[in-house]
Amino acid sequence: MSTENVEGKPSNLGERGRTRSSTFLRVVQPMFNHSIFTSAVSPAAERIRFILGEEDDSPAPPQLFTELDELLAVDGQEMEWKETARWIKFEEKVEQGGERWSKPHVATLSLHSLFELRTCMEKGSIMLDREASSLPQLVEMIVDHQIETGLLKPELKDKVTYTLLRKHRHQTKKSNLRSLADIGKTVSSASRMFTNPDNGSPAMTHRNLTSSSLNDISDKPEKDQLKNKFMKKLPRDAEASNVLVGEVDFLDTPFIAFVRLQQAVMLGALTEVPVPTRFLFILLGPKGKAKSYHEIGRAIATLMSDEVFHDIAYKAKDRHDLIAGIDEFLDEVIVLPPGEWDPAIRIEPPKSLPSSDKRKNMYSGGENVQMNGDTPHDGGHGGGGHGDCEELQRTGRFCGGLIKDIKRKAPFFASDFYDALNIQALSAILFIYLATVTNAITFGGLLGDATDNMQGVLESFLGTAVSGAIFCLFAGQPLTILSSTGPVLVFERLLFNFSKDNNFDYLEFRLWIGLWSAFLCLILVATDASFLVQYFTRFTEEGFSSLISFIFIYDAFKKMIKLADYYPINSNFKVGYNTLFSCACVPPDPGEGITLCVYACFVFGGRCRLLACIFSACCHGPQELVLFFLKNCATEFDVSLPEVF
Repeated sequence: MSTENVEGKPSNLGERGRTRSSTFLRVVQPMFNHSIFTSAVSPAAERIRFILGEEDDSPAPPQLFTELDELLAVDGQEMEWKETARWIKFEEKVEQGGERWSKPHVATLSLHSLFELRTCMEKGSIMLDREASSLPQLVEMIVDHQIETGLLKPELKDKVTYTLLRKHRHQTKKSNLRSLADIGKTVSSASRMFTNPDNGSPAMTHRNLTSSSLNDISDKPEKDQLKNKFMKKLPRDAEASNVLVGEVDFLDTPFIAFVRLQQAVMLGALTEVPVPTRFLFILLGPKGKAKSYHEIGRAIATLMSDEVFHDIAYKAKDRHDLIAGIDEFLDEVIVLPPGEWDPAIRIEPPKSLPSSDKRKNMYSGGENVQMNGDTPHDGGHGGGGHGDCEELQRTGRFCGGLIKDIKRKAPFFASDFYDALNIQALSAILFIYLATVTNAITFGGLLGDATDNMQGVLESFLGTAVSGAIFCLFAGQPLTILSSTGPVLVFERLLFNFSKDNNFDYLEFRLWIGLWSAFLCLILVATDASFLVQYFTRFTEEGFSSLISFIFIYDAFKKMIKLADYYPINSNFKVGYNTLFSCACVPPDPGEGITLCVYACFVFGGRCRLLACIFSACCHGPQELVLFFLKNCATEFDVSLPEVF
């Protein structure tokens, strides 16, 4: 039996030869996209340009948290889905033993795993914009689609469903994970249940499915998910991409599915952190290829963390769009030759990440790279804009934004406090305390000088303590400055001068200003006026900062001029005059003191010899002391002193 080789000539390769030839064509074909023998623009690039170049009013795709779960068993127990790696931008692996996470590092992929992933996308089920409200419903939808398309035998439906609905154990539960080398040595108890003739009846299988598998599934997040501190590293609008790979002994061909939900849905304990799931990639295959399944799972997870493929995954219309995204990723991949580097070495993330704007602009039709303009997630509101995030969207309801903020804050309200009960938080607490105290002392003293001590250090301390406690209880924004600042100091000084010039009571006037400010803030919150912040740019902030800087510079020069008025400079001073002056200490003339003592002894000596002795001793002392005793004695004995005293 003959086939044709790459050049179209017949060759006697047989069945095995045809398989290798088709595999070669399938693998090598994407590499000719930018070949010197073809046109400058490949079909994949044209498709990506069309996908990314579409103008739509929808907000930018949210950030993805990708989690890799593998079907593993521990100590001969039933198989469970166990988390082995996670991605935000870089990869983090569960270290051997399953007790801690590795440091984030650049994911190094094998070229073969990327080609295998491309094959999976070509042959597997691609389900885009589907609707599901729970994990069992989603799994049933995927399995039914596989049966309808002829990719799965109907009699294997219960076994695949049972496997996909097994319990998910995450790193937060401190379970022991075995190494990949031991995966093929243990036979899963779930597979033994299906192959054991003692319980081979369909009724027994269905009963075990409903009692053992579905009981492990919960639609609500677990406590470990809500307490996970890793959630603080994700933005509020983040979504999840779950990758499930594993090997089973009841499949002859791989079970592959890529699903994108119409709306992100919270699928219970499927994800380590309580974020809704948007993407789901499933790969179940025959035994003996656990290493390959693991690498394919890492490949799709790494692609989902790539910014360009991330946007393509959200905007793809069919299977060919996703394959074009993989081809674009392959075009940008740099291959390291084997033997010249150690794959076990983890590459640290770079300090400054290269921007992906150049790649996106190349496909979206942009001619020039943006140097000082919007990033793709800025929403096009000018450099440094705030973007179209959920917090800045107008709800149109009374206090709608406030209610949404409370709902977002409620799950983390308690953890914000008990997470601080840690020795590692002590240094941060002390630093914030000292920074707040020193700021209150500094600006409190300046406020005292500016307001004639109507607001001083003590008032600044009290205001900082009360407002800081209330703010932290209800807002929880630790980076906000709670005490007085430069703009407040300028405002208080101007207000005090205005009150003084117009004969107003400064403190009463200040109280009414605070009440009106609070009332206006409540109106702005109730009407969702905070959405206007998205139109503010750095020009507003920098203009206000420049005004404050000029005011402080003006005050500095003003004080210097006043010091020159109070202490004028002697312009006629000459350095040579210093030698014409001398400094000498001259003792006072004791004559007057002795005269007073003689008079005192003469007047009072006859009446009290003790007083005479005291005055005699005081003759060697200061004249003021002698006069003091003399006047008191004259008052006591009713003696009139001469006018000379």
